[in-house]
Amino acid sequence: MKPRVAGSIAIGILLVAFAAAPHGQQPQGRPSTGSGQAAPAGAQGGRGRGGRGDGPRARSRKVVLAWADTRNGIAQHESVSHALSVIEQLGYESGAWDTFIRTDSNIVAKQPLRTTGEPASGGPNLAMADAIFFLGHRDVPLDDKQKAELLAFVRDEGKGFVAGHTALTAFESWPEFGEMIGGRYDGHPWGSAPGTVINDGQDFPATKHFPATFNIADEFYQPKAFSRDKARVLLRLDVSKMPPNAEYHGTTGDMPLAWAKTYGKGRVFYASFAHDNATWDNRDIRQMYFEAIKWALGLTADPH
Repeated sequence: MKPRVAGSIAIGILLVAFAAAPHGQQPQGRPSTGSGQAAPAGAQGGRGRGGRGDGPRARSRKVVLAWADTRNGIAQHESVSHALSVIEQLGYESGAWDTFIRTDSNIVAKQPLRTTGEPASGGPNLAMADAIFFLGHRDVPLDDKQKAELLAFVRDEGKGFVAGHTALTAFESWPEFGEMIGGRYDGHPWGSAPGTVINDGQDFPATKHFPATFNIADEFYQPKAFSRDKARVLLRLDVSKMPPNAEYHGTTGDMPLAWAKTYGKGRVFYASFAHDNATWDNRDIRQMYFEAIKWALGLTADPH
């Protein structure tokens, strides 16, 4: 698959977190990839199209379910709450989508159930969502029916699935999930460390704003059960510039950090970023996820 860009949506206003920062600069203390891009916010006037307090949702607006069940996380990430708020802010400020944030996995169903087993009324579900942003951790509790409906949501209905960082650790006992997301977690050999990232996706919507190479500090996840025949690598760690480490299991120096793929009719995007709050405040990382969600929603053309 070689996604192409049919056009791009002009960035109209800065995100609130960067409103006071001069162009090309980061607020003090926040990491930079060095590309000097403004934070994504989409077209002006996004708040007026069915935003908070404006009554029922405009039916033309897409819906993203931001889901992060971390109950079984071995190493809880404090950044999860902030990450979900960033996804909500990206949709709200741009007017591109409405976000429903949930950490209760019962809503991952066509008809969510209450704890009593009775049908729940109102609230988000797979029937009304257009894409999922997933930041779950380890074995998230879903029953067999929910698993089948989640796979069908992407594979058969052509909906989007965008996942970040800890999502690679999720559902280790569920083979089909690994096939959908494209890989499995195999540790983070260098922990949280600075590294050089190579951009192989300079024509892809979510990564074209990055330079050919850039430096950034993060907790880089190493994937296993990954195939370049089934996914397009967009960003990869330059392992040749990292200290030798026996926990790195690659043999060619290839360590994908972000990729895009199709799963049936649906679009899937994964990125290893970001471990902490500061990286979620990096305008380039925000723009990556902003464009990735737009791509997964079908708002960015992809003839392949």
